[in-house]
Amino acid sequence: MDTGTTGETDRPEWVGLPGGLLALRRMLLVIWATVLAVATGVVLGLLAGPVWAALAGCWLVALAWGWVLLGRNWRSWRYAERADDLLISRGVLWREETVVPYGRMQLVEVTSGPLERRFGLASVQLHTAAAATDAKIPGLAPAEAQRLRDRLTELGEARSAGL
Repeated sequence: MDTGTTGETDRPEWVGLPGGLLALRRMLLVIWATVLAVATGVVLGLLAGPVWAALAGCWLVALAWGWVLLGRNWRSWRYAERADDLLISRGVLWREETVVPYGRMQLVEVTSGPLERRFGLASVQLHTAAAATDAKIPGLAPAEAQRLRDRLTELGEARSAGL
């Protein structure tokens, strides 16, 4: 009796996210850390004195730490199109890999908020019958997001017709 897999043994070709998403997230981090540092420094300076206002520097430490973490998180996102399904992988400490069969996709959306549009980004949202398997690929170039949406929709229709 034979054991083991007899299916596809090729490794998937992973595609990472473009750098625009990292730039957007880091810009938001800098803005929020600056606002919080100034607010903390002013409030503590007025209420408790200038020595306590120095605690506003904690937000700058958080900014440096967040800068590094955002880079690691951005590098962890990737996706791969295979013959029968789409793989989405993310996470640094807790790796999460989602496999979405083309035949199970019900809806593929491309969304882009105001900040995403400003940075030339779009997100692809995949909806399936089970809410727990919905998947999202953020920060794609709009042309790539539309191409992916069209391809996934086409493959989903072809696979679901065979069910």
